[in-house]
Amino acid sequence: MTMPRADRPRHPTMRMAAFGLLLLTSGGNALAQKAPDLSGLWQTETAGSTVRIARCGSGYCGTIAATAGTGVDAQNPDPALRTRKLVGVQIMQAGTPSGAGFEGSLYNPNDGKTYAGSITPKGLDTVEVAGCVLSVLCKRQTWRRIR
Repeated sequence: MTMPRADRPRHPTMRMAAFGLLLLTSGGNALAQKAPDLSGLWQTETAGSTVRIARCGSGYCGTIAATAGTGVDAQNPDPALRTRKLVGVQIMQAGTPSGAGFEGSLYNPNDGKTYAGSITPKGLDTVEVAGCVLSVLCKRQTWRRIR
């Protein structure tokens, strides 16, 4: 007479429950959706600039790839930088994972100020970028991926 193995449920329903539990505990990560890669070219909400977002550290950085207007950093608080071209200037460093997105800092060339900021994916081709003062007064923009 063979004895049932102690590590295997004897009843078919118990086997299915054990299989389901095993799937949830060991395969749950495989079933979870992977966060979208934010790397690429993004159009700002006002269509005034194109920003190239790339991986940097554990998060993302953003650099101006194209801009409308004069294209110089005229509002920079450093007078020596007010004539530099904006193309190539890093305006976003969001290296700290936070919830569904990343936190860090954003430089706004329109006013020359750097703000606490965040970037949060809202889909494969949309992100929300926020710049905040005192973590409560925030301005948000929706950027769209350029294909």
